[in-house]
Amino acid sequence: MTTTLLLEIFAGFFTAFIALWMLALNRPTAGAAAVPISVEDGDPAPGTPILSAVRQALSSYLLREGRLANTGLLVLRLAIGAMMIHHGQDKLADPQAFATNYVVPLHLPFPLFLAHVAGYSEILGSWLLILGLLSPLGALALTGTMGVAAYHHILTSGLNIYVLELVVLYLGGSLALLLVGPGRYSFDAGILSDLLRDGDAEIAQDGTATAGTATLPTYGLAAEAG
Repeated sequence: MTTTLLLEIFAGFFTAFIALWMLALNRPTAGAAAVPISVEDGDPAPGTPILSAVRQALSSYLLREGRLANTGLLVLRLAIGAMMIHHGQDKLADPQAFATNYVVPLHLPFPLFLAHVAGYSEILGSWLLILGLLSPLGALALTGTMGVAAYHHILTSGLNIYVLELVVLYLGGSLALLLVGPGRYSFDAGILSDLLRDGDAEIAQDGTATAGTATLPTYGLAAEAG
């Protein structure tokens, strides 16, 4: 058994442990009530609608509800990340051969440098997807390399399904993760949930203060009208 295989087995067990830990740490709670971020009886503070829209977009992207949906995204991340690591290792094992066979036919500049970029992008992007840490960057890295690979295969072999099928599967999976998000069982979701929780508390406190000051002129106008 080679050292590389031992390291890969250790990485697999470590990844499974991290995934189970995130599953237990960040599972959705059915009885949790959302903290209101809108303010009644008063105008919201400047910039609040934009911040609320950004927070809602991040929440829907990372804090997706549904245990089956989050488990499916976790399985997809682990499958794509674990398999793509080998492609990155193959590229870095002989970057000159990869540059000659794949980069030079595309007439791109600095083929050896781009071969190293492709290899490291696949390795680092795979680990980011597996851990769910900065997962959009990891998904973007894999989507970019697989997009270039698909273009190379079409350019050299045409629309050959037997050549394109594996590339299209990796490209579709990484693009789906980029668009949908890593799911709740990820480091990104764990970090963002704490940030949103702290922000909700601050907005709720500001909203209470704003509502209290806004009621004073309202009651004053009502008294004058009476």
